[in-house]
Amino acid sequence: MGFYENKILPFVIDKACSMAPIMALREKIVPLARGVVLEVGMGSGINLALYQADNIDFIWGLEPSEGMRKKARANLKNTNLKVKWLNLNGEDISLDDNSVDTVLLTYTLCTIPDWQQALQQMRRVLKPGGKLLFCEHGLAPERNIQNWQNRITPVWKKLAGGCHLNRRIPELITSCGFKIESLEQCYVDDAPRIAGYMYYGTAVKN
Repeated sequence: MGFYENKILPFVIDKACSMAPIMALREKIVPLARGVVLEVGMGSGINLALYQADNIDFIWGLEPSEGMRKKARANLKNTNLKVKWLNLNGEDISLDDNSVDTVLLTYTLCTIPDWQQALQQMRRVLKPGGKLLFCEHGLAPERNIQNWQNRITPVWKKLAGGCHLNRRIPELITSCGFKIESLEQCYVDDAPRIAGYMYYGTAVKN
């Protein structure tokens, strides 16, 4: 992995994903996690302080970026939660079928190349009755902003670790065997509109 991807990009992503409006949305979703958790795209461990510790048995932290795992060391030192890294891509989840109570996705679906395979893997490891919790940015509702998102995404993803601005998050989730139970959508302050339209909610296996 190159210097930019390993040293610079983790810093940029961590700063962008820890802005106050983004943290406010994380605070609506992360505390809903229960039991054994698979956090896909754990990054620098931003979410660790937001879990309700009494409700968590164990966390599998899936994060393929060595730079992000290094950046997570401080957050791991400051938590009493039990966490074990999975140094894998989202498409290659090496856990047993029906083995986790909660799958957590925060600003991750935008970057996974084969999002369909990744979501199918998440569905496979999620127990019946378990929850998929998601907080993601994606395609805006206005046509003019969508047009810009579509134009910019090919360049943007090269600079932003594979991030797509224009993914239809609810459609991705439901197309892979999940039923959305709750869904909120909004723009966040202090973010450009091309990157600031958010989807957050919960889903279960169909």
